[in-house]
Amino acid sequence: MEWPKPVSLHGEKVSIVPLDHAHLAGLQKASADGELHRLWYTKIPAPEAVAAHIERCLEQRKAGSMLPFTVIERVTDQIAGMTTYLNVDAANKRLEIGGTWYRQSAQRTGLNTECKYLLLKHAFEELACNAVEFRTHYLNQQSRRAIERLGAKFDGILRAHMVMPNGTIRDTAVYSVIAGEWPTVKANLTWLMEKPAVSSRP
Repeated sequence: MEWPKPVSLHGEKVSIVPLDHAHLAGLQKASADGELHRLWYTKIPAPEAVAAHIERCLEQRKAGSMLPFTVIERVTDQIAGMTTYLNVDAANKRLEIGGTWYRQSAQRTGLNTECKYLLLKHAFEELACNAVEFRTHYLNQQSRRAIERLGAKFDGILRAHMVMPNGTIRDTAVYSVIAGEWPTVKANLTWLMEKPAVSSRP
C-alpha cells in the first residue's frame, strides 16, 4: 500500500503540490534567486542541475522513500521552492520533512511557517504519524533556529553523517515532533501565523 500518497495542501500564503517536470522552469528561477546553491552547507541544486534533481526525486517517489513537493506562493502564483516527505518508514509511521528550500525573495515572509504547519497537520491528522523528523547541517544556524521555532525538540547529533558536495563531512542535527506533542506544536504554529495581525492591533 502506497504511504504517503501524493496530495496537494493549500493555505492562505502557500500551496504545496506534487513535484512535476512541468515545474522545471519555475524551480530553476527560484534556485537562481539569491544563488542559493552557493551555500556550502546545503544541497540546493544550481539552476542547471534542477532537471536532474527533479528526476532523482521522482525516482525516489516511485521507490516509496520520498514524496516530493513544489511550493507555490499563492499571492503571486510563483514557484517559491521545494520541500519533501523523505526517509519514509511506513511500517513505523515515521517520516522526515526535509529537502526544503525557497527562493531568497520568499524567505522570512511567513511562507515557511505555513508550509510546515500544513505538512505537519497532514502527517499527524491524516497519515497518523508517530513521529516527524527534521534534519539539518549542525552549522546551519538559520535552519536550526527555524526548526526550533516550530516547536520541534532536539534529539541529538549524527556525527560524520554525510559527505557534502564540496567534500566536507556533515554532522547532522536531528529534531522531531512526536504525535503526543502535535496539539501543542499546532497551537504554537497557529499563533506564529496569526501573530502579525495580533501585534498590529492598538
